[in-house]
Formats: sequence, C-alpha cells, structure tokens
Amino acid sequence: MIQTEFEFTLPKGYVDGDGNLHRKGVMRLSRAIDEITPMRDPRVKSNPAYATVIILSRVITRLGGLEEISTLVIENLFASDLSYLQKFYRQINELEDTEWTTLTDES
Repeated sequence: MIQTEFEFTLPKGYVDGDGNLHRKGVMRLSRAIDEITPMRDPRVKSNPAYATVIILSRVITRLGGLEEISTLVIENLFASDLSYLQKFYRQINELEDTEWTTLTDES
C-alpha cells in the first residue's frame, strides 16, 4: 500500500491568535486537482506565487491543534517554515522540476 500522508515538524512553528505554538503536522500527497484549482483563483492571477499558499493549505491536513488549515494560516507562517514546507512538498511528491516561482533548490 502506498503511503499518502507524511508527518512533519516545522522549524519555528505557527503561532495562533491565542499565542499557542503549532509545530507538528501532516501533509498528504498532492493530487492533480490540488495544483489545477489554484490557477482559477483571482489571487493567483494577480500574483502567481500565491499558488504556493493555496496548494499548501489544501495538502496540509493537520497542524498542531488547529481545526482548519486555511490560506490565512499559511500566509502567517514564518518564512523559514514556508520554505521548509515547500521543500517537504517537493520531496514527498517526488518533484524535481516545479513551476512554483517561490520554491528554491536547497538540496
């Protein structure tokens, strides 16, 4: 059976509105629709880099005790955590080349 979910721990962690720190999470494998749907979003049309935010909000299924992983959560991550998640996404989905302009090759 193929593994479709992967645990991760953010380097710094997401701090919610109550000051709680959320570092441990789960990301699922991406489906084609996860990369197609954001292209219809007006935020992506005006800023293609925003696709990263939408895609990550779709594939992260758990982050600490948060009820929902929204684009607002991803927008408020520390830069190092966003970079970590982008690299982790590429790794678990076995992507070598990507069209995401915000990804950097840190291998």
